[in-house]
Amino acid sequence: MKSCRRLLLLISVLMGTMVVLTGCTSDAAIQRLSLAEQSEFYTYRHVMTPAQERTYLAKATAAERTAYLSEIGLAQRFQALDPQDRQTVLSGVPRQGMSAEALRFIWGEPYYTTGDARRYAHWYYLSSSFGRGRSNYPLGGFGNRVDVYLVVGKVVGWVDVAPSTEENQGSDARR
Repeated sequence: MKSCRRLLLLISVLMGTMVVLTGCTSDAAIQRLSLAEQSEFYTYRHVMTPAQERTYLAKATAAERTAYLSEIGLAQRFQALDPQDRQTVLSGVPRQGMSAEALRFIWGEPYYTTGDARRYAHWYYLSSSFGRGRSNYPLGGFGNRVDVYLVVGKVVGWVDVAPSTEENQGSDARR
C-alpha cells in the first residue's frame, strides 16, 4: 500500500513538473516576440489548438507567423467578424451583442454548452469573468464559473456564479 502511494506521488510530481516546464517554455517563446507580435498572438491564442500554438511560436520570423495564421484559416475567421466584433476581440473584453465567434476569440471554447448558438444557447466557462483576460491564465475566481447566454448567435449577457457551499463540500460532507 505504501509503495503504491509513493509511486502515485512520484507520478504526480513528474506530471506537475512537465506541465510547469511546458508552460515556462511557451511563456519564454512569447516573451521573445515583439509587443506587436505578442498582441497578434493573444488575438488568436484562444482559437488555436496547443499544436497550432507551438507551431506558431516555433516560426522564425513575424512574416512566417502571420502567414501561418492564414494557412490554418484563423486570419480569415478573424476578418470574417464584423468590424465592431473585431474591435471587441482586440480589446479583450466581451460585450453584449457580440457574436459567438467573437466570444471564442476572447475566451476560447467553453468547457460545456447547452442548446444551439444559432437559436438559444448557454455556454459555461471556468473562472470569473473579471479575471479572464487576453492571457491564457485566468486570474482569481478559483471554483467560479461564468454562464453566458446567447440568442441567435449573439451574446445577450453573462453571470458570474460562485459554487454553493454544498458543491464545495462534495460527497464527503453528506456522510
